[in-house]
Amino acid sequence: MTAETSQTLDRGLRVLKLLADTDHGLTVTELSNRLGVNRTVVYRLLATLEQHALVRRDLGGRARVGLGVLRLGRQVHPLVREAALPALRSLAEDIGATAHLTLVDGAEALAVAVVEPTWTDYHVAYRAGFRHPLDRGAAGRAILAARQGELTEHGFTLTHGELEAGASGAAAPLVGVTGIEGSVGVVMLADAVPERVGPRVVDAAREVADALR
Repeated sequence: MTAETSQTLDRGLRVLKLLADTDHGLTVTELSNRLGVNRTVVYRLLATLEQHALVRRDLGGRARVGLGVLRLGRQVHPLVREAALPALRSLAEDIGATAHLTLVDGAEALAVAVVEPTWTDYHVAYRAGFRHPLDRGAAGRAILAARQGELTEHGFTLTHGELEAGASGAAAPLVGVTGIEGSVGVVMLADAVPERVGPRVVDAAREVADALR
């Protein structure tokens, strides 16, 4: 530190960097140990960063990077969508269902990119900006399963009727993208998801993760 720098700002930026380097978040104690400061200082830093949506804390108290980090640069969020669109278009056309990229925003799942198939007679209307609880719908459940280490061996999550009556969903989490929790999925008007859809969604999630690294 020099006379021209701010110790508090420096610590806040170090918190963001530490959180960006972990997929599972950090507790106050873990941050305190890594920063070499007491827990009271960490609580104040987190509270300030939370006010600006730069940090969020889950129900278990683990701190993670918030979507406010993306909002700092107006071009960042569109770039995330742009990076995901090729894989989403391919997925939507291949499956004939609405494909989406969903990211965590606090305790909610937020659809940030949506692509609808061009050749089907009907499909589920699903819009970017749509929010729902993380524990409802395939997109949120896939994220939670990855966070808790409870993914099935196949790597995808299936649901039916949780967000819209008569609609089924399949989603797979983004893996290996530092600082971002999200999933790629499809939603369709069907009583059950066809067998080939799950593996195809996993492939699309892998493509999006590669594009975001």
